[in-house]
Amino acid sequence: MTNKNKSQDKSQDKSKLAGVMNDTLNWVDARFPLTSNIKAHLTEYYAPKNFNFWYFFGSLALLVLVLQIVTGIFLTMHYKPDAELAFGSVEYIMRDVPWGWLIRYMHSTGASMFFVVVYLHMFRGLIYGSYRNPRELIWLFGVAIFLALMGEAFFGYLLPWGQMSYWGAQVIVNLFSAIPFIGPDVSQWLRGDYLVSDATLNRFFAFHVIALPFVLVGLVVAHLIALHEVGSNNPDGVEIKKLKDKTTGIPLDGIPFHPYYTVKDLVGVAAFLIVFSAIIFFAPEMGGYFLEANNFVPADPLKTPAHIAPVWYFTPYYSILRAVPPILNSQFPGVAAMGLSVVAFAFLPWLDRSPVKSIRHRGALYKAWLAAFVVSFLVLGYLGTVPSNVWGQFGAWMGGADRATVVARFFTVVYFLFFALMPWYTKKDKTKPVPERVTG
Repeated sequence: MTNKNKSQDKSQDKSKLAGVMNDTLNWVDARFPLTSNIKAHLTEYYAPKNFNFWYFFGSLALLVLVLQIVTGIFLTMHYKPDAELAFGSVEYIMRDVPWGWLIRYMHSTGASMFFVVVYLHMFRGLIYGSYRNPRELIWLFGVAIFLALMGEAFFGYLLPWGQMSYWGAQVIVNLFSAIPFIGPDVSQWLRGDYLVSDATLNRFFAFHVIALPFVLVGLVVAHLIALHEVGSNNPDGVEIKKLKDKTTGIPLDGIPFHPYYTVKDLVGVAAFLIVFSAIIFFAPEMGGYFLEANNFVPADPLKTPAHIAPVWYFTPYYSILRAVPPILNSQFPGVAAMGLSVVAFAFLPWLDRSPVKSIRHRGALYKAWLAAFVVSFLVLGYLGTVPSNVWGQFGAWMGGADRATVVARFFTVVYFLFFALMPWYTKKDKTKPVPERVTG
């Protein structure tokens, strides 16, 4: 057989294969909207052409969610949700299951990295006004994802059944009893008992493994559908759908999400995985911030740790809880403040009265308040990791208050003023004109 005949046979084989694949795709499309979904959400979804590195964190959050679900499935194959066996099963995973230590560290590190990328994703929304019209519903879905993520992390934190897991759950669940009228019943229902016990462990396991993952995935899907309905925001805060090509109807400042941003996101994924792997292999405990030393000790209901603190991603809200003094021996004001500090994000679309969206066109007033908010969040986060008396006391003129408590109260006020005064300072802020098209 000549080379010409061989090449003809190969081309015929390729055309046959292409025909079979095309027929298969047509068969699927007749029964499921595969091609139309790919076009709507990837190849014909036009995103602004001026995305910068801040736009990596949305796709990274989705990546970490998948990692957490996959590693969680493997962990549940060996984990025992039993008060007598839970701690030992975690040790068994770490020591005897092939590559079990890697799966466990991927899951524990993934929990912290999830909050890292989500906090940065939310910060991007703050600086570029991604919560503004017409993206209010996207933002509300995002806040709901954040709340579900906090619940998922809280329920999962008890599962290793270490000292900090046990006593942290004891403290947090007891806080619900401060809610008037229904508090004691709610806390008892969460525990399934009068104290944190085997019943609590089983409930938290069910919430962590089954209930909240379904909620999270559903909210993420709703978040993406809402995003692709109205389109992505961009660093200039310009709506690219306003200027379209008269012939094709394609936004003049838009490019297809695939292949341009799928390839670009791979750069962010690569950088993230380098950091993620470095933590897993060299510092999985991260100095006690990701995995506390007390959690390597089996839970003991008769021995309280010297200092009980939540994981780092909850510490800003824990500081707010501690900063608010009790009224009539009730911790409800602190619990209410802690809850409001999280829920306040949901009101941003209606609190912000600025005529512009992006920080590129805002004035010094908004930038100063945003900087103060970030500083208060970081300081409160640090104070939540240390005992309240770490810096000693002020003296009689401050009622003997701990220095750290006074500092926490100051930054708690700053934290809430960022939201409370937003209608005023966003309206008074001097802004720059918004360009007609994205500037790149």
